[in-house]
Amino acid sequence: QVQLVESGGASVQAGGSLRLSCTTSASGFAYWRFCMAWFRQAPGEEREGVVINEGDGGTSYADSVQGRFTISRDYAKNTLYLQMDRLKPEDSAMYYCATTDFKRCNWDDGWYKHWGQGTQVTVSS
Repeated sequence: QVQLVESGGASVQAGGSLRLSCTTSASGFAYWRFCMAWFRQAPGEEREGVVINEGDGGTSYADSVQGRFTISRDYAKNTLYLQMDRLKPEDSAMYYCATTDFKRCNWDDGWYKHWGQGTQVTVSS
């Protein structure tokens, strides 16, 4: 059983920064081999992809966060990070990390097999 636990969400003012963490735990799960991603969902909105990071390192960002958000992995700590800078009110959402059993990623959230419980980010103007 793969478990993902997000943390780091908070309330900040526009222009501020946050770093989200997603710690993976599973016996024998070599998470570094597989696609990992961050999604977000605002109230009344569909869940949307923020960034996808493939098992070979390939990374793609949503246009709305390109140049402001950065994904990274700490393999020693089994942790995925999302550095968010120059935050905007429209970034407010519940943020989820997700992974699956493939190296390739997909922007479709149905692609992902394992999800964390989410961490709330609120950006005030």
